[in-house]
Amino acid sequence: MPDEPAENVSGGADGGGADARFAAGDPETRAEAVVDALGDVYWRKAYGGRDAFPCLVRTILSQNTSDVASQPAFDALLDRYGRDGDLAASLAAADRGTLASTIESAGLYNRKSRVIVDCAEEVLADFGGADAFDDFVREGDPTEVRERLLDVRGVGPKTADCVLLFAGGRGGVFPVDTHVHRIARRMGLAPPDADHDAVREALEDAVPAEKCGFGHTAMIQFGREHCSARKPACLDGLEACPLADLCDRIGVDPDSGAVVDPADDFD
Repeated sequence: MPDEPAENVSGGADGGGADARFAAGDPETRAEAVVDALGDVYWRKAYGGRDAFPCLVRTILSQNTSDVASQPAFDALLDRYGRDGDLAASLAAADRGTLASTIESAGLYNRKSRVIVDCAEEVLADFGGADAFDDFVREGDPTEVRERLLDVRGVGPKTADCVLLFAGGRGGVFPVDTHVHRIARRMGLAPPDADHDAVREALEDAVPAEKCGFGHTAMIQFGREHCSARKPACLDGLEACPLADLCDRIGVDPDSGAVVDPADDFD
């Protein structure tokens, strides 16, 4: 099995989680077959165990940018605000201009600094600090945790689900970013016109709970390496894609080279 790369959405080999094995036997759905096939190409891990508040901050920094850009911003933030005491308390008291300059490499730094400070203030006000927030994410009802996270301005479904997955270790959570949204509809695992929530529901219904976290991280890696938005590997021939036999290629015409959003190719 290939090693987990150092740079990926899960934080690489040092990002937490544990090696996992998939149950033997035939997959019950095509979506499960896709995840199993990804497990033959990539690492297999079950996630959880991260501290919830740093995970939330890290995920906010990753919005609309790459790991290459957001990881240095997170490292700089921890160096400035995480050396002593409660990170939530430090960030709640942070000067927003200083915080913005600290996370500049992540892009959209003014908006992200505002969201991070707002999150820190809410964690302090509602939970008393990062430790109690961590307990809530790990032990609270997943629906309630997700709804509470979504109440925070600037926290969307993908960010909330990533906190549930990487910090809470919740099985059955399949966060949907732009890669997962595109690939699930292109492959025919979700309706072509499905929004992010509909894609999440389709995948969580069709993929066993213990495989959802790995499916999320591996599908993102697959999107970066094989199934990009504008030039999926199948345009170079079906043999170029390791999942070609499981894909409906909705919106992709290998003969003409045309690639459109799956919703635009739906009658």
